[in-house]
Amino acid sequence: MRRKKLIYNTLSAFLNQMITLVCGFILPRLIISHYGSYTNGLLSSITQFLAFFSMMEMGVGAVTRASLYDPLARNDKALLSQVLISSKRFFDRMGLLLCAYSLVLMILFPLLVDRSMGALPTAVLVIAVAFSSVCQYLFGVVYMQLLNADQKTYILNITTSITLILNTIFSVVLINLNTTIQTVKIAAALVLLLKPIALKIYVEKHYDINWKQELDGEPLKQKWNGLAQHVANYIHKHADTVILTFFSTLKNVSIYYVYHLVTAGLQQVVEILTTGISSLLGDMYARKENDKLNSVFSAFEWAVHTIVTLIYSIAGILIIPFVRVYTRGVTDANYIVPLFAFFIVVANGIYCIRLPYNHMALSAGRFKETQNSAIVEATINVLVSIILVFKFGLVGVAIGTFVSMLYRTIYLAWFLKNHILFRPFKYFVSQVLVDIVTIAIAVVSTRWITLGNETYLSWLLMALKIGVLVSLESIAVNFLFYKKEIMGYTRLFLNRRDNVHPNA
Repeated sequence: MRRKKLIYNTLSAFLNQMITLVCGFILPRLIISHYGSYTNGLLSSITQFLAFFSMMEMGVGAVTRASLYDPLARNDKALLSQVLISSKRFFDRMGLLLCAYSLVLMILFPLLVDRSMGALPTAVLVIAVAFSSVCQYLFGVVYMQLLNADQKTYILNITTSITLILNTIFSVVLINLNTTIQTVKIAAALVLLLKPIALKIYVEKHYDINWKQELDGEPLKQKWNGLAQHVANYIHKHADTVILTFFSTLKNVSIYYVYHLVTAGLQQVVEILTTGISSLLGDMYARKENDKLNSVFSAFEWAVHTIVTLIYSIAGILIIPFVRVYTRGVTDANYIVPLFAFFIVVANGIYCIRLPYNHMALSAGRFKETQNSAIVEATINVLVSIILVFKFGLVGVAIGTFVSMLYRTIYLAWFLKNHILFRPFKYFVSQVLVDIVTIAIAVVSTRWITLGNETYLSWLLMALKIGVLVSLESIAVNFLFYKKEIMGYTRLFLNRRDNVHPNA
């Protein structure tokens, strides 16, 4: 059953992310061409400011998932109900706070940014973007955590895909009808409301939850640690946009967002593909299946390093040619910034490489122990970015992100060595060295491949050549250094050596 759920989760996640990537590239380009870089930058800033509360969901959401593994494994309906009730009460409060925060932002945001659009239209835009987040808190977050913990992420992926497609269709139609950007975002918010409604119907039909049960103490003992950690993570992940909004220009925010479309899209691919494994690790940890846990984690670690190194090597080579094509004809800002592209791609690649270590720490419920590292990471990012943004602009904030990502990735790998998996640190170091070798070979071997005409077809042909070449090189490098492990991982997932470490 575990394997079947993992397959469903992985396939649905891949399909969902492809849909997300396509939809994510369609709308910003239409917004830039119809409404200008200023409006695109304004929307990006509003979204990042409102993401403050949605990131809190990830904090307490992770604590909720960690607390659900045990009652789900033991089929303890009473404890399951208590965890969900406590979680729902917290998120109901967060929904009300988000309403208040949105109203404050509606008043203050027009005063904080360039007023080219006007105060009232900007305020309406804030409320339109905020509406879907409020509805998610009031209706959908608790159900999302339950399905994630029960390894049914495929249900979330299916509903997300459907709402994304509908949202894109409605938005494209409205934009081409020359409606205002406010009308487009209001329509999008109404469509996105379908997701939490669908999740609520599914959970109530398939789970026996007693929402009237009295709580026996606090089942979410580390929820404030989880919240504190993810407030820090939010500050870290969204500091760049906020700093550019206050200390640079909205046009720079728009430039940042175009590159962010690529890096964040790839990041979401990796995050969604690893979600199913995260719940599997949590289930194994709850059942104390230590040998199997180490085997699965080692395979997970190698797979993520290999896939992330491959796709981010290709992205680093292709991102500038892509931006040239994507922004062709846009003359109100210079979108070609190679040094910024380098740092932002590397930084996001490092973030994805650390996902196995972060997932394992959170699945084991180690929120309090890893909290300080999240705070240090956010602090490094903010301080370095603010110091460098005045002289280096976009490149400065990218350097801040890079340095902070590198710090916490190393910290989490070291934390697992000492507190959870007790593996030699050399596994992490050797994997990183292989990553570096793979990247170096990819960069040197593809320098002869260049973009012809600035068209999507020319870029796709260039991407195909580079993708095939770099993929073959990645396979060769990994077979050279990890042939024994790869064969062990293959047997592991074929269920022939379920309890044996690949290195044995």
